[in-house]
Amino acid sequence: MADEKKPELKENKSKGENVMREIKLEKVALSIGAVGDDLEKAVKLLKMLTGRKPSKMASRKRIPTLSVRPGLEVGTVVTIRKNPEEILKKMLAAIDNQLKRKQISVNNFTFGIHEYIEIPGVEYQRELGIIGLDVTVVFKRAGRRVKLRKIKRGKYSKRQVITPEEIIKFMEANFQTEFIGK
Repeated sequence: MADEKKPELKENKSKGENVMREIKLEKVALSIGAVGDDLEKAVKLLKMLTGRKPSKMASRKRIPTLSVRPGLEVGTVVTIRKNPEEILKKMLAAIDNQLKRKQISVNNFTFGIHEYIEIPGVEYQRELGIIGLDVTVVFKRAGRRVKLRKIKRGKYSKRQVITPEEIIKFMEANFQTEFIGK
């Protein structure tokens, strides 16, 4: 049985591909910032788009100029971890598969959709009005849990960090995304 596994390992090494360096989509998060009645509309919109129950975000700081106090619900978010590729394709289609290079950071990128009616297959809802949303896409490599777990936490090598250049290559290869700007 051990002899059967060895040839497979040799095949992987001969290809030059390291399984630990493989980039994967960790999650896609959709978020909308709003308060009061607009917040309820935002919750309905995210539930309609994803079919999942969004959670509300509460403020932790006091910002008197914006009338924000601690504990005030200021937004809603839904995170998709299982099969995020489907929702990501829809959201990228809303912006014509074009992203700016400055929207990319280490391990993630974020973009906004001005109006939800730009998403293919979504029709205007009179009770919601016009609402925009933000989409955040987070990437990971194998071994990330070592840094995040509570028991026997370890260090995460800088080689495991996903650079913006690697994200661009991944998105161009898998989602045919065009990157504009510097």
